[in-house]
Amino acid sequence: MTQRVALATVMDRLAIDEVITGYAVAVDDGAWSDYGALFTPDGRADYRGAGGVEGPAGETARWLEESLRLFPVRQHLIVNRRIELEDLGGYTGDRAEVRADYLNPMCLARKTAGRSDADAPDRADSGQAEDATPDFVTGGRYTFELRRAEPGWLIHTVTVHEKWRRTPGV
Repeated sequence: MTQRVALATVMDRLAIDEVITGYAVAVDDGAWSDYGALFTPDGRADYRGAGGVEGPAGETARWLEESLRLFPVRQHLIVNRRIELEDLGGYTGDRAEVRADYLNPMCLARKTAGRSDADAPDRADSGQAEDATPDFVTGGRYTFELRRAEPGWLIHTVTVHEKWRRTPGV
């Protein structure tokens, strides 16, 4: 591997890592236009492995937006990222696969002074919860397939494989 190819490979890995981090941040912040911008035009998301839906990224973003209203405080951690770049005889290609574990603690909306957390985005934005104990925690693995496109690396598909879930204190 030449020094130029090695540098390109490192740059691809960093760019892919940024897309995966952007995915977690978009979901946690409810930034659905940012979420959609991470996908190829024909990108799809499959949340069936966690009790959700499968379909085009725009449709699944609307489903996520609706379902996650119950949990205005979320901290979606994506760890143990394993990135496999397409190998074209020693050169990286235009496809990659990322397998990564996730841990997702979430807090339910609570009624405070006549309004719910869902009506108080400042709590979600500040990251401060009155009761910091999560109401719901899930863990599992993502499989991302990415494609290199004109703007850079984008998600072609994401599949969620939930391994466990629990409600603390129950």
